[in-house]
Amino acid sequence: MSRFVVLLRGVNVGKGNRVPMAEFRAALESLGHHQVRTLLNSGNAVFSSTSRSTSKLASVIAKALEERFGVVTPVIVKSAAELSAVIGASPITPPQADQSRYLVAFAATAQELHALQRLQDLARAPERFVVTSVAAFLHCPAGVLKSRIGEALLGHAGRRVTTRSWATVMKLRARVDAIDAARRG
Repeated sequence: MSRFVVLLRGVNVGKGNRVPMAEFRAALESLGHHQVRTLLNSGNAVFSSTSRSTSKLASVIAKALEERFGVVTPVIVKSAAELSAVIGASPITPPQADQSRYLVAFAATAQELHALQRLQDLARAPERFVVTSVAAFLHCPAGVLKSRIGEALLGHAGRRVTTRSWATVMKLRARVDAIDAARRG
């Protein structure tokens, strides 16, 4: 079985788009996925599946979210290998104290990532914004809410992507690793 990470955009923020994580886990299990583990309350989960197509998984999960919770939102699914590639593509490894100010933008397609290039002009020193073929990375030392790029990613310009802090990305990798360890043990 392959391992995957699913990332939902904009759930459980404010009063709209409510997806209780215990129910999200149950929904993923009802779709035939195994070893489902959610992380935080912001629409993150890891799981094992016999499927190999991330786009098909994203489509099926999006449909289940709409049917079960009435939530229509971008769903991004990455394989464990793709998550490793994202981590490996990071232009910096932020120190522990800076991990909440280092964002990774995930997209379903390369075109959606490429579209983020236009945000580069919003960067103000000492911010750093790098778009790669697998993810976009934003280091905003003054904080996400004081970053024009951070605001754009969280708003309309980033509507087809979802962002996670580096700390959350590392926790997702640890969850994927735990699934691997459980399978071997």
